[in-house]
Amino acid sequence: MRKELKEQIVKDLTNCLKENPNFYITNIEGLNAEATAKLRRECFKQQVKLMVVKNTLFAKALQASQIEGANQFEEVLKGSSAIMFANTPNGPAKLIKSFSSADGNGKPELKAALVQECPYIGSQNLEVLCNIKSKNELIADIVALLQSPAKNVISALKSSGGGKIAGIVKTLEEKK
Repeated sequence: MRKELKEQIVKDLTNCLKENPNFYITNIEGLNAEATAKLRRECFKQQVKLMVVKNTLFAKALQASQIEGANQFEEVLKGSSAIMFANTPNGPAKLIKSFSSADGNGKPELKAALVQECPYIGSQNLEVLCNIKSKNELIADIVALLQSPAKNVISALKSSGGGKIAGIVKTLEEKK
């Protein structure tokens, strides 16, 4: 591979790292062509970008993007590596879990991930990564928690006294 091509690949990987805050390093070695094509289709459906890269070029891209703690990933960048880029933090983890259990051979296998600026090294972190909530999910949870007390008061006011002042006073006294 020519030096210019390598430099272009590192530049493209650096741009991907800047555009997508979350990435997963996986091992897809041993998947046949049919299973690999199926994995790529699933990635496309879930808006996950899958790239098979040389480990040295990805390590250079990590250094060039100045990601904090990038040196932690050097130990997992051995053997065959495929990188999954995503905007959602748990999307690739769920995809890896469902695909590896459906396939039966445990591939793709999680090597490491950087999710919401936190590194996760090793396949034992897959379940933790599946349970991480996205920003939108967290906002929805907060809104639901904030609405819950108001809904309880309104339903109590409606149920006791039919909206009369005496019913409101009675309801407020019971809440104390």
